Amino acid sequence: MSKKNKPDNRGFVFSTDPNFQFEEERIEEETVPANQQKLRIRLETKHRGGKTVSLITGFIGKETDLEELGKKLKSFCGTGGSAKDGEIIVQGDHRDKILQWLLKNGYSQSKKS
Repeated sequence: MSKKNKPDNRGFVFSTDPNFQFEEERIEEETVPANQQKLRIRLETKHRGGKTVSLITGFIGKETDLEELGKKLKSFCGTGGSAKDGEIIVQGDHRDKILQWLLKNGYSQSKKS
């Protein structure tokens, strides 16, 4: 599918205007210091063919910093994964390891409600 016909976050799917282009929203936030980040770690198996992943959400900052944090977490856990769309996905159930690494590196533990 060409880039012209891919849906965007505003709901546009198709345009009959041959010069139409989606406007990319580029809002780069500065990365919040580690002790002010409110990261949540959860286990997820939905839409993954029964595979288990540890999902880290709530990161506020630049995409490059998110990818760097994801790389460090994947390396520490010794497994694969990805970092995109404001989420870090680490393959397998590594919630305890991830929490341990985050606390050791200055991230605060969020209160569960």
